[in-house]
Amino acid sequence: MSQGVRTEPEGSGRPLSEAYDTALLDLDGVVYAGGDAIAHAVDSLAAARAGGMRLAYVTNNALRTPDAVAGHLTDLGIRAEASDVVTSAQAVARLIADQVPPGARVLVIGGEGLRVALRERGLEPVESAEDAPVAVAQGYGGPDMPWGRFAEACYALHRGVPWFASNTDLTIPSARGIAPGNGAAVEVVRIATGAEPQVAGKPLPPMHRETILRTGARRPLVVGDRLDTDIEGAFNGGVDSLLVLTGVTDGPRLLAAPPEHRPTYVDADLRGLLTGQPEITREGDGFRCGGWTATAGGDALALSGDGQPMDGLRALCAAAWTAGGESGCALDGGKALAKLGL
Repeated sequence: MSQGVRTEPEGSGRPLSEAYDTALLDLDGVVYAGGDAIAHAVDSLAAARAGGMRLAYVTNNALRTPDAVAGHLTDLGIRAEASDVVTSAQAVARLIADQVPPGARVLVIGGEGLRVALRERGLEPVESAEDAPVAVAQGYGGPDMPWGRFAEACYALHRGVPWFASNTDLTIPSARGIAPGNGAAVEVVRIATGAEPQVAGKPLPPMHRETILRTGARRPLVVGDRLDTDIEGAFNGGVDSLLVLTGVTDGPRLLAAPPEHRPTYVDADLRGLLTGQPEITREGDGFRCGGWTATAGGDALALSGDGQPMDGLRALCAAAWTAGGESGCALDGGKALAKLGL
């Protein structure tokens, strides 16, 4: 196991909203799902802001403009300005602008958020491969994206035009469940053309760069629900992270996480911003957090004790991540998680 591999969630004697100057919050699955606020999100964010923490909303969803996102947050009771919102559309627009001439035409396969971001960078969005674009920009276009838009991308790519994607999230949370995300649409174009896009969104560096440039954060905390975007993005950027279990990540995925997907902190929801985080201690061959002790042995993880479910999950993370080392843990944690109702 190489130095620096995380083997357990960290503790914090101070509330996270005091220990970090800026929360870089994912939206879908963290603040809201579909059109509705997630439980405890509105009050927790208001309390964190009142305590002096800056809140920035960082989303891989390129469909809506920052103004629209800020308006949605405000409607939910969360005070927000467009300048508080950073999108993968903005990150990919900067990536494209760094590689093409000012005023260049860009074929847009996506929604209004992508068009606005391109114009912000002095580029001209166009709708057809016949409009002589010098690049293709693909972002989430919503559930009603016409199939013909993918065909336009293919026509341009077959002519040698470079391809850029806002993000490659395969899924996106919705009010009805988990739906196909931009990554699924990117796969359609990839299969049809054999091309590979340059990708801007989380977990890749262009998104982290865009976020830091726009927020000026000095000690940021990434807050997200996805291991492969939010948490890996924090890992790639060398910053701490808080995973909340209000979106796509469940207990088994968390326990099996490889090093780049292991968050600094774990909590049930955004109330975790307002509290410290308990320390995990070694007890013989096990790991103790609160009233729970977790061990790894044979082909399964074991959990004994009682107390807060999150403490039990943190103890299990320590046992699983230590056993997994530089790869994901292969031990069965099903029975242990069942004791926690997870």
